[in-house]
Amino acid sequence: MTEPARPIRVLLADDEAMIRHGVCLILRHADGIDVVAEAADGRQAVELAAAHRPDVALVDIRMPVCDGLSAIAPLLALDPAPRVVMLTTFGDEDNVLRALREGAAGFLLKDEGPQELISAVRAAAAGDAVLSPGVTGTVISRMLRGGGPDAARTVPGDERIARLTARERDVLAMLGEGLSNQDIAAQLGIGIGTVKTHVGAILDKTGSASRVQAALLAHRAGLAS
Repeated sequence: MTEPARPIRVLLADDEAMIRHGVCLILRHADGIDVVAEAADGRQAVELAAAHRPDVALVDIRMPVCDGLSAIAPLLALDPAPRVVMLTTFGDEDNVLRALREGAAGFLLKDEGPQELISAVRAAAAGDAVLSPGVTGTVISRMLRGGGPDAARTVPGDERIARLTARERDVLAMLGEGLSNQDIAAQLGIGIGTVKTHVGAILDKTGSASRVQAALLAHRAGLAS
């Protein structure tokens, strides 16, 4: 008999009690997700993450005492490290860029709907980048102007694209549009495991450290709008 999958363990860090209550209410009613800890600042988030070992940490960028940006590095230094998704608002794109440089898995607007929040947690746990459509365009634009993580690379983008197979280029284009592994698999009619293999090959061949950097490359190369 197959054992049921372990729930995705989530830590939530936000200094606003009402935000924490609303997010927890949504996630605790979602199948396969368990909110294991709540924190009011970045320092507390790191302490609770060390104790509860969450799979995903939803961390507000702006918090007193220790903000979310300062918490990214110590969270990622944990073993095992959670996937860190930053909670943000419109107009905070500069801090989003800083968060991506620090290694955050992505960002999510605080006013996203319940299904978007649930999908973001599941995507982060599965290793996908979480890029809120509401601010992705602005962030990508700033990256393209040289403000993003590892914006300057020694190998021109067209040379890196030339290393990819036709199918890998298709997958890269979809990464640039912010699609999850599941969405890519559905569009291409292939298995999620195959998509993960393609993504791994793309990161390796292009020298991209993350899906976010690969998405940026797709935009630079004109593969994504």
